[in-house]
Amino acid sequence: MGNLQEKIYEKSPHFIQNSIVSIYNILAYKKRYSGKYRHFIKHYLENRNLSTDQLKDVQAKKYSSFIKYAKKYSGYYTEILSEIKSPDVLSNINQLPIINKETLRNNISDIYTIERSRGVISKTGGTTGKSLEVLYTKDDIQERFALLDDFRSNFGYKLGKKTAWFSGKNLLTQKDIKKNRFWKTDHIYNVRYYSTFHIHGKYLKYYIENLIKYKPLYMVGFPSTMYEIAKYGIANNIDFPANIVKAIFPTAETITDDIRAVLEGYFKTNLYNQYASSEGAPFILECKNKNLHLELQSGVFEVLDENCNPVNKGRMIITSFNTHGTPLIRYDIGDQIELSDDTCNCGNNNPLVKEILGRISDYIYSEEIGKINLGNISNCLKGVKGIVKFQIQQDSIKELLVLIEKDSVVYTTEYEKKFLKNLRDRVGNSIKIGVRYVDEIPVEKSGKFRLIKNNIKDKIKN
Repeated sequence: MGNLQEKIYEKSPHFIQNSIVSIYNILAYKKRYSGKYRHFIKHYLENRNLSTDQLKDVQAKKYSSFIKYAKKYSGYYTEILSEIKSPDVLSNINQLPIINKETLRNNISDIYTIERSRGVISKTGGTTGKSLEVLYTKDDIQERFALLDDFRSNFGYKLGKKTAWFSGKNLLTQKDIKKNRFWKTDHIYNVRYYSTFHIHGKYLKYYIENLIKYKPLYMVGFPSTMYEIAKYGIANNIDFPANIVKAIFPTAETITDDIRAVLEGYFKTNLYNQYASSEGAPFILECKNKNLHLELQSGVFEVLDENCNPVNKGRMIITSFNTHGTPLIRYDIGDQIELSDDTCNCGNNNPLVKEILGRISDYIYSEEIGKINLGNISNCLKGVKGIVKFQIQQDSIKELLVLIEKDSVVYTTEYEKKFLKNLRDRVGNSIKIGVRYVDEIPVEKSGKFRLIKNNIKDKIKN
């Protein structure tokens, strides 16, 4: 929403705010479910039972078409791919350069294949704290949602069925909080959006009471939020009725065995995991047997060691077929996976993944708000330019220290205000925020950058 729209929304009564959420969704869904969406849905439905060899054949053809497109329309890839013999042949993929998030960010305008006015913009801070703005074509968006909807439809889901959604939407006002109302509802599409910014022990009973009253058939969104709600229910002996929720679909964060056990146990249902990313990673999807499958029709997955040799467990390098607006070709997404040699009898013949090792959930803590998860903190960069990287350190319940690497040419006091406002929206007004500008934020001994360094987890009771 724009500033004027935000002001109108904030001053509107609750039922009008619900209507505004519905109108926003109508406009968003028009982009997602028009055009070639039905064509893509039919494509994935017809290809559900392809053999592994057939899937690899589809993958090779899509790869060839995608590389030719990038070479023709992306200035960056026109230059790079012209120097490589037959770059559109999948067996030659190791001849192409690997790019990381910094390379993508620094060359983004040359990598784009379309003008901003023709694209669908996805703004993401990312869990490494680096600002990134990706353009999708309309076909890209429609195919990604078709693939995701096809996955969820295996478990009975379709748009319009009653859903509880836990995402980074900041929809509440102070009036809502005073009334212990931590949700807004799209009554047209039957979606209730629960705030992920108010996960505090003093509020969680209201979440549970409302979930029981609302009776959602599906739960979607940040697993760390649902996990805190479930833990509160277990600790306070609040029973969640059986046979309400048909499935849980987590997004944006890693699913540990403990998170799965708690969510499935408390909500008395099954969790089905999926992996993708805001910048457009290809999909990894969980089947009815609880096995993770690479979706070869959505891209190429390479698992490499530090010397770029193929291994079963290592960093994941992706080439994603539905990123025509901002081609992701041999992109080091910063996550790790472990492949499996096992087979699955679910009917999906895509290769299996033993474990997704990246995106370990982390959080900061505010006495006023509660736990604020990694997904919400990474979104602080939305609408902000000039921050190369940031890290939040918490050594006290009363104070946060924010380290910022800035691009002095781009970064302004207005962007600083926007960033700090985004952060304040998430952590509340009580906790102190200190800002320190540094030349470099060091990585961990493992070589991995941490957006959040919470050193007081042992002092947090709820």
